[in-house]
Amino acid sequence: MPWRRSPQSLPAPLSLEAPWMSSQTAAERELAELLVESLNLEDVQPADIDPEAPLFNTGLGLDSIDALELALAISKRYGFQLRSDNDENRRIFASLRALSAHVEANKTT
Repeated sequence: MPWRRSPQSLPAPLSLEAPWMSSQTAAERELAELLVESLNLEDVQPADIDPEAPLFNTGLGLDSIDALELALAISKRYGFQLRSDNDENRRIFASLRALSAHVEANKTT
């Protein structure tokens, strides 16, 4: 009789998902979908956005126009305004995680 491995001794299957994908919360996934959709990011999948990576410059490479468009989309979807003159914008838009936390704390819908 040939030797067989028991199911318990088999290695775990490799995950093809991005390592941070499982760390995206449901709110972050929803916001990532809105970000990709509203900015027409054709080469980016929502699940590929690292929630801790910068949204601007070295991260997704977004710019100030993208921030305005994203703020408008967030306003329409979540019922509150992100103001361009807010001194906290650098912190709010630092990453998907930071933006999501701000949205969750302020949304009205």
